[in-house]
Amino acid sequence: MTRLTRRMVLASGAAASLTPFLAQAQAPMLGASTPLHYRFTLGAFEVTPLLAGTGTRDKPQETFGLNATPEEFAALSAENLIPADRSQNFFTPTLVNTGKELVLFDTGLNPEGLLAALTSAGYTADQVDVVVLTHMHGDHIGGIAGAAGVTFAKARYVTGAIEHNHWSGAANEGFDKLIKPLNDKFTFLDAGQDVVSGITSVEAYGHTPGHFAYHIESAGQRLMLTADMTNHAVWSLARPDWEVKFDMDKTAAATTRRRILGQLAADKTAFVAYHLPFPALGYVETRGEGFAHIPMSYQLIMG
Repeated sequence: MTRLTRRMVLASGAAASLTPFLAQAQAPMLGASTPLHYRFTLGAFEVTPLLAGTGTRDKPQETFGLNATPEEFAALSAENLIPADRSQNFFTPTLVNTGKELVLFDTGLNPEGLLAALTSAGYTADQVDVVVLTHMHGDHIGGIAGAAGVTFAKARYVTGAIEHNHWSGAANEGFDKLIKPLNDKFTFLDAGQDVVSGITSVEAYGHTPGHFAYHIESAGQRLMLTADMTNHAVWSLARPDWEVKFDMDKTAAATTRRRILGQLAADKTAFVAYHLPFPALGYVETRGEGFAHIPMSYQLIMG
């Protein structure tokens, strides 16, 4: 008769415990995931950044830091633990629910990406009351219409008067196709005017001739929607004088960056920027010859 020893019992138990563990290891790899929306309260408002698209790009210095040396660009990238030869771009329209109107800032590259993010946030296109265009570059107006027609059929549209006037005479294919057919639905703003109560246009010229940022305030809480005033969390903030390919007036854009980033740092105001890593939220602090981005943690979700 075989006698069971304590060692044999322990060994058999260990083998048995490995069986379900090994079975669980057969679960499929699911790939990386990124949420499509992030919602927080700002006073009596709800604010929801939407991830309408993202993509990896090579040779970022062909876009950022045009007036920097390759050595300067590589050194700043290394200091911030990001590669100098690749970058990740994000496209982040933002919803503001005032309780009376649902206001959408910018529309992404296409309706499909925008509507996927909108649906994930629990909204439908018919619920959008106002579409605000910060400027007329294709990655901000591309979601306005597509094969299915106009995306926000019940909305009214708002943009800057200077911006619209410029592109009306620019013979730009995207503007002529997507914006001109909606001209009779537009309201045109000057700097300092309200979209709705609590949302005010802010002059941020340079990226385009009439580019606007927007100041959002409710119950004493403030947020700046900066659109393309700054396009990268490191290269545009740490070196605001570095030139960006898509800034139409590079000198004016650099001046605007320094002015608005300086205001955000001094006032400790949160900001959301269209191309920063999702959810594109954070604060600014002055650091050295430029600024540093402090990503949002839990400041705006504590109620």
